[in-house]
Amino acid sequence: MTEPEERVQRASGERVAPPPKRTGLVIVNTGNGKGKTTAALGLAFRALGHRMRVVMIQFIKGQWTPGEIKAASRLAPELEVHALGDGFTWVTKNPEQDRATTRKIWELASEKILSGAYDLVILDEANVAMKHGYLDPMEVIEVLGRRGPLVHVVLTGRGAPPEIVEFADLVSEIQAVKHPYKQGVRAQKGIEF
Repeated sequence: MTEPEERVQRASGERVAPPPKRTGLVIVNTGNGKGKTTAALGLAFRALGHRMRVVMIQFIKGQWTPGEIKAASRLAPELEVHALGDGFTWVTKNPEQDRATTRKIWELASEKILSGAYDLVILDEANVAMKHGYLDPMEVIEVLGRRGPLVHVVLTGRGAPPEIVEFADLVSEIQAVKHPYKQGVRAQKGIEF
């Protein structure tokens, strides 16, 4: 019996079933509020503290260099970040290009998820790619179902499809209550990017 089990048994005075084995989780950060990617990066930082191998694949970012890319270069090889997108789809206004780019990103993401080389895989803005129809949620679920039993996967972005929400083990919806952008404050380094 492990030490935590013994403590639970002694405190309750009765025998308890052992906790389930560790298992890989599918985690979804969605909603209209700010902080979905930030929460995923916090989880990455926590995982790195336990010497876990982490990869983040960004589906939209790629036209600029956000702070997480700069930091990742200092945390390599434990943290690997791939910013491969063409920018926000509402800026590119080229659905064919967005679909083709998303397909290439998804091929890399699938490879990373199934490789067995990572403990945590973050698919940043994957929900947005699915929401816009550039990525099929059922294809994502199929790959997630074939991942190793200890691989955690986080999907971020607004508009997580219902199929993904249903499949996930943990879903957090971040709501917008107040944002400085509405008061005319532009996006700032270190806060938004």
